[in-house]
Amino acid sequence: MTLAYRTPLPPETLAAHGVPADWRYGMADRVRFRELDVLDHVNNAVYLTWFETVRVAYVRDYGISRYRPEDPRMVLRATGAEFHAPLHLDDEYIVTARSTRMRRSSFQMAYGVFSGGRMAASGHAVIVMLEDDLRTRREIPDAIRQTLAARDGAVQE
Repeated sequence: MTLAYRTPLPPETLAAHGVPADWRYGMADRVRFRELDVLDHVNNAVYLTWFETVRVAYVRDYGISRYRPEDPRMVLRATGAEFHAPLHLDDEYIVTARSTRMRRSSFQMAYGVFSGGRMAASGHAVIVMLEDDLRTRREIPDAIRQTLAARDGAVQE
């Protein structure tokens, strides 16, 4: 790959690197030594960090939050990962994110890690919006709903 790392890539660049068209948001990077486990492949927990990195950029770029005090509060309610193929030192990959479903105060995201045109890992997360008291759920604003539907095809449940 001849891509800038940790920079959001346009859909046409993702497609040129083997990422399926339904993944419209992603960033490239490479595996670092500190991310390996004793078996010399990426440690399972590292994928969750990659998902978080792409999620923060996605939330900012989609106008959901800039992580300022006046922005909606969000918490990660649930997350998980599934591993399809190992990645090793210096492997280049693209981590992708998209929203798939929305409810009144939460939305579900899906993640994919692609390397060499194949999916190496997939994951999911449920993000809940809260009021400033960090207990009361906050309804997702219509503008955010429209963005998630238009850009990712997220559906209302």
